[in-house]
Amino acid sequence: MRVILYILIFLLVVTGIMYILTGWSYSDGERAGTLSKFSRRGYIFKTYEGVLNVGGFSGETGSLTPQFFDFSVKDDDVAKKITEAVKTGQRVTLHYEERILRLPWNGDTKYYITDVEFIGPVYPQGYGFPGQQPYQQQAPAQPQAVPDSAL
Repeated sequence: MRVILYILIFLLVVTGIMYILTGWSYSDGERAGTLSKFSRRGYIFKTYEGVLNVGGFSGETGSLTPQFFDFSVKDDDVAKKITEAVKTGQRVTLHYEERILRLPWNGDTKYYITDVEFIGPVYPQGYGFPGQQPYQQQAPAQPQAVPDSAL
């Protein structure tokens, strides 16, 4: 009887530690940039994984060097927003939580996106070519009134 009690206490302690390491948010924050890649992948556990191009300036070389932020997404609604941002090429701010430990079915990274905020104008036609004017939506044409004398 005593052995069973020790085993139960041990399992309870291990479960509590695993919950704290995988469920507790170590840090949270925001990153802004343009989404470079977003996909759903995995052999057994399919997870949403993405890359945000944060951009940046290198003080050593004095040039622009890309900085990438790898992240995972658990929520399907957030994944739909990110997919829309990839399609339009719009800049976004990703709100994330960092976990101490990750489990394979939760994603490949320890950064989990909790919300997406769109920045700037939306370009329905997606990315343009260099030198191309940004997309400007035309107002619908108003019908012309026909004078009575023309009838």
